[in-house]
Amino acid sequence: MSDSIFVDTNVLVYAYDRSEPEKQERALDVLDRLATTGVGVISTQVLAEFFVAVTGKIPASLSPREGHERIENYLQVWTVLDLTGMVVLEAARGARDHQFNFWDAQIWATARLNQIPVVFSEDFSAGTVIDGVRFVNPFAQDFQVDEWA
Repeated sequence: MSDSIFVDTNVLVYAYDRSEPEKQERALDVLDRLATTGVGVISTQVLAEFFVAVTGKIPASLSPREGHERIENYLQVWTVLDLTGMVVLEAARGARDHQFNFWDAQIWATARLNQIPVVFSEDFSAGTVIDGVRFVNPFAQDFQVDEWA
């Protein structure tokens, strides 16, 4: 999956967060490009966190029915990776060795163990590479989606 890009929850959530119009526009552009080119990858963790966030943590939240529909759409279009025992173990190593919080460590571990070299997220230090996984902030001023997908 070396040509794939793993997308963290925050990118999906901003696509539905009308209180952040600039980030919403960027997220929609990024997600559309990754889906169109087929390089976007998410995990079951991302889908679970997405549902919780968009149905209760953002202004103008989606209803549970709408959140369910969005998850169905992502399952049809995106490659979705499952969490495994090895991902949890690797995430624990990431928390121990790299001082990630555990949930961010699971994002990193899922990408690493599935040989996905890039994670789009605003939750990590942009440009950092840890054990072969590079973190890119798609909301940074100098970000150009054309360079990635």
